[in-house]
Amino acid sequence: MRRIDAIAITFGFFVAGGLIYLILQLIGVDSTQSGIWTQAVLILGLLAWTLTYIFRFSQGNMTYNQQLKDYEDAVLQKRLEQMTPEELAELQAETEADKKS
Repeated sequence: MRRIDAIAITFGFFVAGGLIYLILQLIGVDSTQSGIWTQAVLILGLLAWTLTYIFRFSQGNMTYNQQLKDYEDAVLQKRLEQMTPEELAELQAETEADKKS
């Protein structure tokens, strides 16, 4: 995530909190209750986001993990492209021997 994305998300939550507060005020909820409900909604949103983060972390679906896997795949692909036909045949023979045992 870029710095500007983090700033935009933070600003969006700030604006969302203000809008929730104003909407509650417009429908007739007093200011104390509006503040409490606004905080409750924002805290529940933060908890939900934290739970999704924990879930992605536990499943290994983080951006870093995906980038690392893509890099490893690219390195292996490049090594395969650089191998001679004899080396490829030898590698294939080793792979088939490993499958049989």
